[in-house]
Amino acid sequence: MRYLLNFIYLLAITAALPWLLYSAVWKGKYREGYGAKFLGRTLRRDGDRVCVWFHAVSAGEVNLLTTLVTRFETACPNASCVISTTTKTGFDLAQKKFGADRVFYCPLDFSWSTAAAVRRLHPDLLVLAELELWPNLITAVKRQGGQVAVINGRLSQKSARGYAWIRPWMRRILTSVDIVAAQDGESAERFRQLGMLQESVVITGSLKFDGARMDCKNPTTVALSQLAGISPDDIVFLAGSTQAPEELLALESFQKLRTDYPKLRLLLVPRHPERFDEVAEILERANVSWQRRSALEKTHPDPKARILLVDSIGELGFWWGTASIAFVGGSLGSRGGQNMIEPAAYGATVSFGPKTQNFRDIVKRMKKANCCTIVEDGKELTAFVERCLTDRQFVSEQACRAQQLVLENQGATDRTVGLLRQRFPWVTGRRSVVKHWRRVGGNHPLLDKSRNNTHITESSAREAC
Repeated sequence: MRYLLNFIYLLAITAALPWLLYSAVWKGKYREGYGAKFLGRTLRRDGDRVCVWFHAVSAGEVNLLTTLVTRFETACPNASCVISTTTKTGFDLAQKKFGADRVFYCPLDFSWSTAAAVRRLHPDLLVLAELELWPNLITAVKRQGGQVAVINGRLSQKSARGYAWIRPWMRRILTSVDIVAAQDGESAERFRQLGMLQESVVITGSLKFDGARMDCKNPTTVALSQLAGISPDDIVFLAGSTQAPEELLALESFQKLRTDYPKLRLLLVPRHPERFDEVAEILERANVSWQRRSALEKTHPDPKARILLVDSIGELGFWWGTASIAFVGGSLGSRGGQNMIEPAAYGATVSFGPKTQNFRDIVKRMKKANCCTIVEDGKELTAFVERCLTDRQFVSEQACRAQQLVLENQGATDRTVGLLRQRFPWVTGRRSVVKHWRRVGGNHPLLDKSRNNTHITESSAREAC
């Protein structure tokens, strides 16, 4: 199977090579990490500390892991945690959050690169965020005696239908995964239908609610607000995680309303760094006064510039705290939505487009709580912003409902950490315990092989901890 997968991956890369070269030359993507990606030249881990490898695809998943890894390290101080990402955006953000000495590019799912990475890292536990089911990577970890967990597991109806065509193959992959911490009951049931063992799927909730900040007066948000020259009586309309044509629609809404509402300010935060210059050109062509966030470090904010292009990585979570009116991007285009919990947690009045399939469960909860507005196009976006400017009761009620929803759904981080400690109690111990059980032939130090490797024995748990 691994050779067939290698062949398929090589065909896919060959077919995509023109696009990859174009993206590397013109967009600055895919220019680094080749040693890790193709040859598995990742970090080297030694010593007697248990190694836990967390994998996050991009910036969104990196943000997701921030709170979880912090809580995990507090609960398991003897564990050595390393973090891998796939994209440059995720890599840069992970280095900021976790430090360069334990962040690396994840190997591509070739048998040789994953095997080499596992030999260098010696991971005792691989933790995959959401739905990163790479067969060769999982196999390489299991072959070396490690365990595999999926956290914040999400499986949409569309993905489940696609995987159903290869159900026998998916069953082989899923039975190699030791535990899935699912976001909701629907995802949990879909994992089971594809072959995951009933007792190996646990509903823990969405980690996105726990990572959301709720204090608009946090030091970073206050500092950014001062840097941008945002005054207390300014009304900030922020369009975040945007893709084309959402920046243009937000700009048009701002232009239609700015004369009647001079306190209105517009902040644009594109999802991808390679689009910063593209959005800058849109603003130039519109002949409006605007500034780049990157320029604010060198000059004072221009009081005439009521538009700010936030051309930075990893700051959106704090910029949301400056906004009273929010549009969450990726929802009028093709991405399937972005994280709408962050602005809701701050108490902003939240809007997004109808294409939010990647956040279907969260949108369902927000609609039920009546704390969001769905806009179909630029005209409806303008109407939404204008209502926020004129109907203070609407704004107040939306903010209260949104923050209450976030509070009610928090706790997934503690449940996930608790689940990992329960299923893999050796993470609080030392690697020598793991090595001992491997020497004596156990597939895993804390699993009773007589019970199909699905139940932890109490005596082994006590000995390891």
